[in-house]
Amino acid sequence: MYFLVFFACFALIRGQYYGTYDCPSGSDVMVHLFEWTHASVADECERFLSENGFCAVQVSPPNEHRVIDDPWRPWYQRYQPVSYSMTSRSGNELEFLDMVNRCNDVGVRVYVDAVINHMTGGGFGVGSDGSVWSGDGLDYPSVPFGSTDFNGANECSTSSLEIENYQDVIQVRNCRLLGLRDLKLAKDYVRGKVAEYLNKLVGYGVAGFRVDASKHMWPGDMQNIFNRLNNLNTRWFPSNTKPFIYQEVIDMGGEPITASEYTSMGRVTEFKYGKNLGDCIRKNNGEKISYLKNFGEGWGFMSGVDAVSFVDNHDNQRGHGAGGFGSILTFFEDRWYKMANAFLLAWPYGYPRIMSSYNWPRNIVGGTDQNDWVGPPDNGAGDTDYAVCFNGDWICEHRWRQITNMVHFHNAVINAVVQNWWDNGENMIAFSRGNIGFLAMNNENYDMNEWLQTGLPGGVYCDIISGDDVLGACTGKTITVNANGFAQVTISSGDSDPMIAIYFR
Repeated sequence: MYFLVFFACFALIRGQYYGTYDCPSGSDVMVHLFEWTHASVADECERFLSENGFCAVQVSPPNEHRVIDDPWRPWYQRYQPVSYSMTSRSGNELEFLDMVNRCNDVGVRVYVDAVINHMTGGGFGVGSDGSVWSGDGLDYPSVPFGSTDFNGANECSTSSLEIENYQDVIQVRNCRLLGLRDLKLAKDYVRGKVAEYLNKLVGYGVAGFRVDASKHMWPGDMQNIFNRLNNLNTRWFPSNTKPFIYQEVIDMGGEPITASEYTSMGRVTEFKYGKNLGDCIRKNNGEKISYLKNFGEGWGFMSGVDAVSFVDNHDNQRGHGAGGFGSILTFFEDRWYKMANAFLLAWPYGYPRIMSSYNWPRNIVGGTDQNDWVGPPDNGAGDTDYAVCFNGDWICEHRWRQITNMVHFHNAVINAVVQNWWDNGENMIAFSRGNIGFLAMNNENYDMNEWLQTGLPGGVYCDIISGDDVLGACTGKTITVNANGFAQVTISSGDSDPMIAIYFR
C-alpha cells in the first residue's frame, strides 16, 4: 500500500476580514492566473483548481483600462484604470459574473486585483470599454473623476508631481507613481466611488481583494474605504463576513513606510520571502539552504499570520519591484523554481500564493529585461487568447506535477508543526510536519544518502515529486519508512528535481 506526502502551511486570519477557512479543500493556497481570460479562469476552477485543493484564484484587474499600442498591448495597461466599468482584455461583465459564479460553485474563491491608487498616466484616448479619457486633463467622465479628484501641487511638493524621494512619506503617498494620476483618496467623493466599485464586485460573489500599490496610499484612507465594504454574498459565504484583504507593500527595509502600518487591515505581501529564499537556493553571497531552519519571523519578516508568501509575482519575475534577477526565481530556472515552491508549500509561514505565468522572450541586458513589457498571448487584434496550458505560450506552473502535488501535501499537513529538522550544515535539508509529511532537499553538487527520521508511521510511501499515486500504484520513487520512522533518503545531485516529499493519508 502506498501513502502520499504533502506539506502545508497553516494560515491564521486576523481581524474582521474573511479568510480561507471555509474552503472545502481545507486549504489556504491561492494561485495567480496572471492575465487569463474570465472564461479560461472559470474552466480552470472547474476542471483543475477545485480538484487539486486550491482555495482561491487571484485574477487580473477586471475594470476598464487604458489601451496601449506602442508597445503593443503591454501587460501593464491593466494597471492604468479608465473607469470602473467591467470590460477589460480578459472579457466583459457577464463573463466576469459567470466566472465568479462557477468558481464559487466548486469551492474556489475569487480575489480581484484592485487598482485604486490611481488612474492612467498622461495622454488621452479610448479605454477597453469605449470610454474616452484624458490623463493630461485629469478627466475620466465614465466614473466620473475630474481635476479636483486628484492630488496636485497642494498635496505633492515636487515640481514634477512625481515621487522623487522614497524617504519622503508624503511624496510616496501623494505624488505620482511612474506618472500615474494619483487619486485624492482623502476626498469623500473619491472614497465613495472606489467603495462603490469594490462593493459591486462583492455583490457578484468576489471573496476579497489584492490591493495594488498600497504603499502609495495613506492607511487611514484605505481603512475608510474598507469600512464601507459590504458583507460577502451569502449565497456562498457565512453571514456578516467582510472581504479578505491583502495589500501590496514592498518593505525591504531602509524606508520610512513599513508593512506594519497596514497589517491591522488585512494581510500584506512579504517580498523579502522570495528574495531571501532565492538567495539561499542560488547560494548567493555564501547563503545556504541550511539557514532556512528558522525562515520567517526569525529572518526579520512580518508575522506569518499577517503575510502572503510567494516565490515570485508578476512584477519581480520581470525584474520590477523587490528582489531582482539575481535573487528572484522564476519558471525560467525551472529546477530551482520547483525547489523553491516545494519549500514554500512545505514550510509553515504565511498564506502561500503560486504564480501561473505566460511565456515571453526574456532578454536581460544590463540587469533589465528589454522585453519586460510583453503582454499575454493574443489574437493579433489585442484580444487575449484563451489559456491553454503547456502550449508554449501559457506556462501554468500551478499544473506542474511537482507543484500541484505539493499543494496536496500542504493541505494534508496544514495544522502540523515542523519537527525532525536535519541539515548537513550546508545545502542538504530535511524536516517533517508532525507525523504527517516529510520533505528532503539536496542542493549540493554531490549525492545525498542519509538515514533520516521522517516522523511518519511505518510503511511504503510514494514520492510525490517524482510521480503520482494512481489507484494505489506509484509512478515515481517509493520511500520505505521503518517502524521507528526512519528511512533511507537518497537524492542524486543530478536529479532534475533534487528533493523528495512523502505524506500520510
